[in-house]
Amino acid sequence: MVTLEDYQVELVELPFDSKVFLEGPAGSGKTTTAVERLLFQMSNGVHGDSILVLVPHRSLGGVYYDALQQPGVLAGGAVTLVTLGGLARRAIDLFWPVVADQAGFNIIPGDPTFLTMETAQYFMAHLVNPLLKRGLFDSVNLEPNRIYSQIIDNLNKSAIIGFPHTQIGDRLKAAWSGEPGQKNVYEDVQSCANLFREYCVKNNLMDYSLQIEVFVKHLWQLPQFDDYFFRSYRHIIVDNLEEDTPVSHDILEDWVNKFQSGMLVYDNGSGFRRFLGSDPVSAYKLKTQCDLQVEFTKSFVCSENIKTLSFCLSNAFKRLRNIKKENHLQEYVNAKKTEKIRIAFDIKIHRYYPSMIDWCVEIAERLFNEGISPGEIVIMAPYLSDSIRFMLVERFKNHNIPVRTHRPSRPLREEPAVRCLLTLAALAYPNWRIPPSKTDVTNALLLSISGMDLIRAHLLTQIVYRDKQDSTKLTEFAEINSDMQERITYRYGAKYEYLREWLNLNQNSIEDFDHFLNRLFGEVLSQPGFGFYEDFDAGRITANLIESIQKFRWVTESNLTKTNQPVGKEYLTMVQNGVIAAQYLKSWQEISAEAVYLAPAYTFLMENRPVDYQIWLDLGNRGWYERLSQPLTHPYVLSRNWPSGSLWTDHDEVHTGLENLNLLSLGLLRRCRSKVFWGISELGEQGYEHRGPFLQAIQQVLKSSAG
Repeated sequence: MVTLEDYQVELVELPFDSKVFLEGPAGSGKTTTAVERLLFQMSNGVHGDSILVLVPHRSLGGVYYDALQQPGVLAGGAVTLVTLGGLARRAIDLFWPVVADQAGFNIIPGDPTFLTMETAQYFMAHLVNPLLKRGLFDSVNLEPNRIYSQIIDNLNKSAIIGFPHTQIGDRLKAAWSGEPGQKNVYEDVQSCANLFREYCVKNNLMDYSLQIEVFVKHLWQLPQFDDYFFRSYRHIIVDNLEEDTPVSHDILEDWVNKFQSGMLVYDNGSGFRRFLGSDPVSAYKLKTQCDLQVEFTKSFVCSENIKTLSFCLSNAFKRLRNIKKENHLQEYVNAKKTEKIRIAFDIKIHRYYPSMIDWCVEIAERLFNEGISPGEIVIMAPYLSDSIRFMLVERFKNHNIPVRTHRPSRPLREEPAVRCLLTLAALAYPNWRIPPSKTDVTNALLLSISGMDLIRAHLLTQIVYRDKQDSTKLTEFAEINSDMQERITYRYGAKYEYLREWLNLNQNSIEDFDHFLNRLFGEVLSQPGFGFYEDFDAGRITANLIESIQKFRWVTESNLTKTNQPVGKEYLTMVQNGVIAAQYLKSWQEISAEAVYLAPAYTFLMENRPVDYQIWLDLGNRGWYERLSQPLTHPYVLSRNWPSGSLWTDHDEVHTGLENLNLLSLGLLRRCRSKVFWGISELGEQGYEHRGPFLQAIQQVLKSSAG
């Protein structure tokens, strides 16, 4: 049972014709109020299927989904909980015969084919790869999959910002102030974007950008859709409005007045997804569309110590940006005892990176031994590289502390479990002529056979496998000489033989590739004595891989059948060539309440949940401040808030980086209840000195804490 303040109850129990704009900082109870408003409406006669809950990202809708699953929630149809992209896809699927012609698609039997990020890259690769071989983008040092993804990102930006995709190159060129040759690159980007869009329209393929564009230009104001939509939905709740896109805000500006009731929730001091197209400026303009405007100020999360620390840190970033500090801020800080500021954080400077990792584990172990739930401990870095992830996970395992990680940007093909499955699949289909390397086979045996060590796996691979296209068959264990059998041990030999016989029995299976991998996991790898047994993380990753292949098959099967190309072979080839990143998110998994959580800082923010303790690593790393290099796109130039024709300069880069760093630190602290730990390594992960602006801001905070 949720306990609400009186002012929250007033909003929850407003008449069902009220439209409210609710704003406030993270942790002030806005989402809790919106969830209770939803449940109050349903318990007082409002049918669930007449309520639309709109969120910018699926992870932000989890709290609504959980609330609707609780016992006692009255029936009356299912509440629709979607993002704008999900809503657009449903609408296009339903009204396809109406909009297909006016949107310029070929009128052919059947529904449109909706593309995932993977399948969009697949088709982009087939169109652009021949151009790359002829020298396109030779001046750009990027992997092919990053070239494809940045071109697709440009198309997505054009759709969610609301400008024609044919203007991408002109906008990028108009803001460029560097070497003239880069403008030629932007022209090539425009050519590739045009080529991909023409191909999609011709073949009834709907990538994300085309879904949004068709919905905005041809569907949402269509009388038939308008009549259907507002007969279906009478009430709307929009959460994290600031993280949504300008096109979403345009649509909501028209929709709010047409709904019987509405609650728009805006998080002050946020807008973390601006690099993905979110726009807090256009979101805040919707405030005038609501009859009632309410601001929450009380935090239910932060202690007074954390609040004071956040004010000090924000003031430090204002100084770095040469912004005049707020007078009341210094008065607030002076009114507090400086030791209270110091209680809010601990800081430790290390010379070398591994010692910072050891310190981090020691902090978590101490908290764990004090009775703190591991789920209340989050460890963050600007980027969670494979090496950092490995060091932390192994150390936590050695201390018997449960731990889990989440990196949305980590492609599935980089997961050891996925590489193991795909390597075994390549061995099972020798006629595909995609022999895995000996290193991959060694790692596959290491992961497949429970308890096997790297030395035995390496020896076994050297004896039983020849990485040649005409000879990928594994040798029987019985054919190995007796000395090597004893060295490898008959125990591991029996498990290897079972795996080998299963692969031989299912060699060149004609079943769908995802079905084959499903059986490989279920019949062998997840059984006692094999590597995935009781490994729930491997099971989750395998499920994501299988669903990824399913969606790839649904989109490409008809075309590949015409050329006699097996879907599995095509998928495996594209993954190995790096064309498909194999990044598929079934969902942002629910975070275990009993495990320390490792994640990039922005990933934790987008889960929008508070914790007791946070550990921030490597604060000198400029990754906290600098954006990733994206030579084929620019998230801030392709924005409504960027003046047309203005040049993007170093000053803009620095100012934007500091502004984002300020928002990031505030967002993290507002989701911390008790204390934050700051770890600094003088030498970074690669051995270079780190001197990012975070250190300058922290130095000012240390001065404040010293009085």
